Amino acid sequence: MSKVGWQAEQRLTLAETLRAFTMGPAYAAGVEKECGILAAGRWADRVVLDEDPFAVPAESLRHLAPRATMVGGRWTWREF
Repeated sequence: MSKVGWQAEQRLTLAETLRAFTMGPAYAAGVEKECGILAAGRWADRVVLDEDPFAVPAESLRHLAPRATMVGGRWTWREF
C-alpha cells in the first residue's frame, strides 16, 4: 500500500524550515556568501514578526504577523 499526503515522520523542525527558506535559496542561487543568514557584510533582507516563532506553540505559527520588512538593508515597511 502506498502512502499519500502528509506523513508525520517526514515533517521538518522549525529550524529546518527556516533554513529551507533562507540559506537554501541563497545556496541554490549561488549567492550563499552574500545572503541567506544575518551576518556582518551580508545583504540585509529580513522580516520582523510580532512574536518569536521559537517561543510559540507549533499550531500558532500560522498566526504570526509581520511587523516590518527590510530589503537591501533598508526598511521597506514597518508598523512601529
